[in-house]
Amino acid sequence: MRPARALIDLDALRHNYRLARELSGARALAVVKADAYGHGAVRCAQALEAEADGFAVACIEEALVLREAGIRAPILLLEGFFEADELALIEQHELWCVVHALWQIEAIERAHLHKPLQVWLKLDSGMHRVGLHPADYQAGYQRLLVSGKVSKIVLMSHFARADELDCARSEEQLAVFEHARQGLSAEVSLRNSPAVLGWPQAPSDWVRPGIMLYGATPFEQVQAEAARLKPVMTLQSKIISVRELPTGEPVGYGARFVSERPTRVGVVAMGYADGYPRHAPTGTPVIVDGQRTRLIGRVSMDMLTVDLTDLPQAGLGSQVQLWGEQVLASEVAACAETIPYQLFCNLRRVSLVYRG
Repeated sequence: MRPARALIDLDALRHNYRLARELSGARALAVVKADAYGHGAVRCAQALEAEADGFAVACIEEALVLREAGIRAPILLLEGFFEADELALIEQHELWCVVHALWQIEAIERAHLHKPLQVWLKLDSGMHRVGLHPADYQAGYQRLLVSGKVSKIVLMSHFARADELDCARSEEQLAVFEHARQGLSAEVSLRNSPAVLGWPQAPSDWVRPGIMLYGATPFEQVQAEAARLKPVMTLQSKIISVRELPTGEPVGYGARFVSERPTRVGVVAMGYADGYPRHAPTGTPVIVDGQRTRLIGRVSMDMLTVDLTDLPQAGLGSQVQLWGEQVLASEVAACAETIPYQLFCNLRRVSLVYRG
């Protein structure tokens, strides 16, 4: 069998969830949207259910996968509902729902429900994707309150630049939120992963850890609390071929790498069809048999090539780590000019192997 696989450490996942709770002193919804950022939503939710305050997904389809797998904990729909007829399913499966637009409030007002909903009312405090305008926020809250269709309202917003620790934008958004919720008596949810780790001043009765659950830092620079995270995924494969090349020989598509000395080239069963970034350049770190070396040449669909010249013990069958504990996903992402979120979410075709 092809040796490409991703090891998922569920003990590390639980450690990271507990860290989010410790740092925030709040209840935490584990964000498992996008198949738990490529880590497998059902298995991750099962690993956390005994201690999680609830889960968050993007949409009702993702929530129903969890319900069908037997997950009974609260599940929040971060994008709310897209059509009014989804409210029947939301009620049936006892889902919590973000409301971010006036038409959604109107749909709830018109709905025939047997029991009231739990709603998270989203404010656009400056992200400018979704959320009620600050001028509409108080009225939206009151309409939900008097509709008789809602049992609880949590006030929420989302930071656009919390991963930039020296940026004033988060403070500006916080000021907008505080002004918009003035006089409203309700629980609050503001902090996502970077805000849990780096913005302790942001109030939150509920936090929404996402990328930090999976052990990757949201920051470009070193940050003390993020350094406590444990990587959950180890992406690995093996050397399936070795080539001995003289000086001046090209490797791979487009001759992006040409040997500057006699070079041992290891071919790894891993490519962009597995989710490894095609645009990762020569020099991107790779671990072979526990030792650091580098990617060379262009990543192809099913294979990539690494430099074995200074690793004489490495050869056919050697274990290769593409990211994990020894080379962090954030380091690979930086080399490829992307973010670890995308690395994880793009993972496909490789088998997921769970431990812990």
